[in-house]
Amino acid sequence: MEAGIKSFKGKLVIKAVLRLESGMHIGGSSDFAPIGAVDSPFVRDTVTKQPIIPGSSLKGKIRTLLARSLHDGYVLNKVDEDKDCVKRLFGCSAKNEFHASRLIFTDSKLSENSLRRLANMDTDTYIGEVKWENSINRVTAVANPRQIERVPAGAEFDVSIIYNVEKLDELEEDMEILADGMQLLQYDYIGGHGSRGYGRVSFNNFRIEKVAVNNSSAINVDDICEIFQTLEG
Repeated sequence: MEAGIKSFKGKLVIKAVLRLESGMHIGGSSDFAPIGAVDSPFVRDTVTKQPIIPGSSLKGKIRTLLARSLHDGYVLNKVDEDKDCVKRLFGCSAKNEFHASRLIFTDSKLSENSLRRLANMDTDTYIGEVKWENSINRVTAVANPRQIERVPAGAEFDVSIIYNVEKLDELEEDMEILADGMQLLQYDYIGGHGSRGYGRVSFNNFRIEKVAVNNSSAINVDDICEIFQTLEG
């Protein structure tokens, strides 16, 4: 095989703890909600009924922030027009171009410590708080109150991102790009209503694991971990 051609060399697992610095709302389904129920509940695991952060939400937000930071114009480009470094990390399925994503984002669940602490708290719903919001009609000045369920600030989620190792000479750059996206997220928000203060997050406790990596000695997990540890403040 020629040098530089893509080949699967193994996986790295990037683990971290995501802490909510403000209440978070990632919307779930409110179809067939009984009278008196919360107008806008957050998404929960269907089995445990505990709040989760879907992998699609985390992946989509980080990709969008990176695409915006690397785009020159005011109007954001289409997904298939992202920079090559973004497409190789997050994937591209354009008609004439296909890149499988090097990153796999799993659903993030509450850490065991957070679950124990929040399950014993007197919250409005199971591991949730209810915040009243009002929208005001500018013409009639009539208020339209609604209830929004949020995961309380201080909750911590275990994040796991799997990276498919393909080109060793692109590994460091890929990790730096991912770290940049996660840093941008710390100054932005995840979920809805972010302009009103919802969904502020921080990352800490980064760990890197190698899984069946060929030529494993060529990858120094301590060096990779240092890239992400710059996010911790």
